[in-house]
Amino acid sequence: MANSMKLIAKKSFPKATQVTDRFHVQKLALEAVQEVRIRLKWEALDQENQSILQAKLNNAPFVSKEFSNGDTAKQLLTRSRFLLYKSPNKWSESQKDRAT
Repeated sequence: MANSMKLIAKKSFPKATQVTDRFHVQKLALEAVQEVRIRLKWEALDQENQSILQAKLNNAPFVSKEFSNGDTAKQLLTRSRFLLYKSPNKWSESQKDRAT
């Protein structure tokens, strides 16, 4: 998939047909999803830290926002990693609850 390798392959094997294999395409896609998940997790952590600071400044207790499954945004983004790699029909009951 690298351009340098395409050039080498074309010069070495001019009549060959170049293909991109499924494994490497999936790997790139999963790495991209992982990057987005991590970025969103850091944003959730920053937002929670700001909320905690704001609550302290207002002398109010900090209450974290929870989803219907009881997870906070940072917990969901932490625990969702393996859900992204598994087929939904292979999820455990707690993973199914977490995803709803």
